[in-house]
Amino acid sequence: MTTLEYDRHCAEITVQLGLLRETLAGADLSATVPTCPEWTLGYLARHVGGAVRWAARLVATRATEDIPEEDVPGIRGPEGDDPAALDAWLAETAELVAAAWGGVDADTPVWSWSDQHHAGFWARRMTHEVAVHRADAAIAAGVPYVVAADVAADAIDEWLEIVQFVQRSEVGDSAGELCAAVVGDGRSIHLHATDAVPSLEAEWLIEFGAEGFAWRRGHEKASVAVRGPLTEVLLAFYRRRGLDGGGVEVLGERGLMEFWLERASFG
Repeated sequence: MTTLEYDRHCAEITVQLGLLRETLAGADLSATVPTCPEWTLGYLARHVGGAVRWAARLVATRATEDIPEEDVPGIRGPEGDDPAALDAWLAETAELVAAAWGGVDADTPVWSWSDQHHAGFWARRMTHEVAVHRADAAIAAGVPYVVAADVAADAIDEWLEIVQFVQRSEVGDSAGELCAAVVGDGRSIHLHATDAVPSLEAEWLIEFGAEGFAWRRGHEKASVAVRGPLTEVLLAFYRRRGLDGGGVEVLGERGLMEFWLERASFG
């Protein structure tokens, strides 16, 4: 399920890359990224641009299997942290996005690591790859992070879908513990964006069952609720901001929310 149209995802990758370039403008590229402490800002930029170039290569070639990084032109970006060179590389990356997805239908077959093997998967995945890492960059650079409400809501939807996929496909992954047998039967999590327009329905219910968890949009009571502005809910849910960071309030069984955050991941 996605609440954004395919064309919007395709366009949004370029939008998010442009916003990332704005975030990096004038920043110290050698600065450590607090949310990814093993990375510098320069490394983060190259990681994001490289991921987009890899996905664009998959789509452009209609790949039927994974493409090794060494077969993706320019994937590692410029050496060093020259701001002008890095910015030019990210601008070129955005041009590759337009070329790769231009004229390609959402259901065009393309290899992926997920259970969705089409160009639409990669358009959506790269939208949120850049949007969330842009938050990392903004936090490191000390500048505000703003994201469109519908993009933020779709990012939460996609994260839930990915964690479900990992739970089904990766035996032994920590996501496998997100089930009633471990969490407890009848327990649930509610995410509540306090500033979203009603038509967006930016609320989620996560319920733990015998074989994993299920989720849906909606306003319902739960064992624990996380409330706050949509952007802050997104950052907390993606572990970019701590629950005590002041952006959200936690009502109910805080330990359940912490349990989820420790185990909901992929890659």
